[in-house]
Amino acid sequence: MTYPTVIPADPTTQRQQDERRDGSDFSELSRRITEAGLLRRRPVYYTVRFGAVAAALTGSIAAFFALGDSWSQLLVAVALAVVFGQLGLAAHDLAHRQVFSRRQPSEVGGFLVADLLLGMSYGWWMNKHTRHHANPNHEGKDPDVAPDILVWSRRQADKAQGLPRFVGRHQAVLFFPLLTLEGLNLSFSSFRALRTRSVKRPLLEGTLLVAHFGLYFGAIFSVLSPGKALAFIAVHQGLFGIYLGSVFAPNHKGMPMIEEGTRLDFLRRQVLTSRNVRGGALVDVFMGGLNYQIEHHLFPSMPTPALGRAQVITERYCAELGIPYHQTGLIASHREALRHLRSVGEPLRSARR
Repeated sequence: MTYPTVIPADPTTQRQQDERRDGSDFSELSRRITEAGLLRRRPVYYTVRFGAVAAALTGSIAAFFALGDSWSQLLVAVALAVVFGQLGLAAHDLAHRQVFSRRQPSEVGGFLVADLLLGMSYGWWMNKHTRHHANPNHEGKDPDVAPDILVWSRRQADKAQGLPRFVGRHQAVLFFPLLTLEGLNLSFSSFRALRTRSVKRPLLEGTLLVAHFGLYFGAIFSVLSPGKALAFIAVHQGLFGIYLGSVFAPNHKGMPMIEEGTRLDFLRRQVLTSRNVRGGALVDVFMGGLNYQIEHHLFPSMPTPALGRAQVITERYCAELGIPYHQTGLIASHREALRHLRSVGEPLRSARR
């Protein structure tokens, strides 16, 4: 199925939206999902899942201290990259109140997992991610497609200057190498955000972040020689960044961008800009349920194990309404995202000819 690169502002779409009762289509889907019992908390699932992640983290730390000053520690760095990726997914679920229905336990869990264990500000990331959920792939409102090093639309490419202009020419090729820096970028952005209004508890989060990096660097440089320590950090942080990027990039990259002035109801805004990734149980574990991105965006607080059943209901409902519903395999999803990056960078490459 072919999708437009951009969903433009369209007077016809505006009239259609005015004629439709706001949210009526989504209300019917929500009724079906609720009647299926898919919004109930799943405490047993999260106890087992978080327990497994905690065991993996404890085992990795024990192996680190047991191996001592050895190049075998690079294997521990690989394992920790996966564990950190799973911690990031756990923080994501806590932020969406998929684990606890109440705000306080969700925040406590989020601060401990994100700030202390992962080295990322929970408050900053939650603020950023909430804005993304409200307006996915909207050039002016979604922080995940704001022009920075990469450009996400031809309009952004036309305005790019300096480093983004250079990177934009080759961004499809550079995408995965740049992901190796994503873990460090999240931590740097977290410290920088402590001085902004996006972080409501800067003292608490700042203390937890300093504690994280004090323990992280303290343990690495006390056990490993300087060369091995730097290699360990490079492997761990690089693979962690690639893991996170491989989980989040397939969800929206390469799906239509929304122009300012476009009117879409909630159901269509979320479905048309999101992509599901097929692949079975292994992909479910690898992506932490975010492979059901359409359902996650429609029902952000839905527990992960319910997303598979919700996918069947949602796809059938979209077919009833004639709404395009896109899902593909993991490799194909990355291919689509990279194809989009190459396409929007074309004006920058053409300008050099």
